[in-house]
Amino acid sequence: MGRTGVWLAGARGSVASTAITGALAIRAGLADRVGLVSEAPGFPAFDLLPGLADLVFGGHDLSGVPLTKRAQQLAQAGVIPAGLPARLHGELAAVDADITTGGADGRTRSPAETLRRISADIAAFRDRHGLDRVVVVNVASTEPPTPARPEHATLADLTRAIGLGTMVLPASACYAYAAFDAGCGHVDFTPSIGARLPALAELARERAVPYAGSDGKTGETLLKAVLAPMFAGRHLHVGSWSGTNLLGGGDGANLADPQTAASKLESKRRLVDETLGYPVEGPLHIDYVADLGEQKTAWDHVTFQGFLGARMTLQFTWQGYDSALAAPLVLDLARLVAAAHAAGRAGPLPELAYFFKDPIGTSVHDLAAQYDMLRSFVAQGCT
Repeated sequence: MGRTGVWLAGARGSVASTAITGALAIRAGLADRVGLVSEAPGFPAFDLLPGLADLVFGGHDLSGVPLTKRAQQLAQAGVIPAGLPARLHGELAAVDADITTGGADGRTRSPAETLRRISADIAAFRDRHGLDRVVVVNVASTEPPTPARPEHATLADLTRAIGLGTMVLPASACYAYAAFDAGCGHVDFTPSIGARLPALAELARERAVPYAGSDGKTGETLLKAVLAPMFAGRHLHVGSWSGTNLLGGGDGANLADPQTAASKLESKRRLVDETLGYPVEGPLHIDYVADLGEQKTAWDHVTFQGFLGARMTLQFTWQGYDSALAAPLVLDLARLVAAAHAAGRAGPLPELAYFFKDPIGTSVHDLAAQYDMLRSFVAQGCT
């Protein structure tokens, strides 16, 4: 497997900055590989899986704050070990030179020009580094829900609307469109619509490229994917499942907008109902607490009924750094999608459901079953 480009939408954000810094640190022998699923003992070996040393990073970000500064900020917040950004200053600066300030912001009424610029930036990055392939990974801010519009159901209809400038294409869809059009694999780590527009699925098939998504599963929902199958397997009836999420940082500030938070809440709700096979009552909340910084706290309250109607309760609290949990998954996904592309896969990759709250192409949410799917996929050469 040759060198693989990882083009990040939101390349100077917390998740992307942590992923880049982590990959550089591992490459330099300054960190171990904890958190990387693809590096776990016993995980199937696969020749087409690019090594961490073979990844080349670039991307877009609306922020002009240099990657070196973002890494320092994350170290001060406790996400990255103190002193690590200074030791990697030169390497971080070199990556930052491949990050273009700008990109899609979801507000332009000239989507054709936006797509042309994004595609040109990706192509220039690929040519500049002589890359065998590029995977575009969306780790930008979550967008408000965007329904698929019937008049843009086909690729021809969407392309016509883009050319006429008669629609505002969400930023996530711009990156998916540009990735597919440039012959690149795509990962949507957000709950935004991205590649889920039917026309973009058509474009992916036409360009013979794979894609995966959506909404990375890192904390509270990861536990739900373990606990909900437990209740189902033991035939215990869940009456309610309520949750509160307290977030700081840029992600929390973005999700303080109720419309934007709706995308995240929808992907978080789906898992329990679909796993248990019946609707479960319970409100979910996302609240912004600036003082938490890069930390996140999730608290869940579950009521369930057992034998002879006995009523019982489960509560759990999850506290951690979402960026530190998400970053290794971004690296795993970039490598796995690149390997699938090299193996000739095209279209959605439901076998990567293990990494997502709302996986494309499958309704399997049981974490153990998803892990079996992932291992089988890799063992069979990502075909």
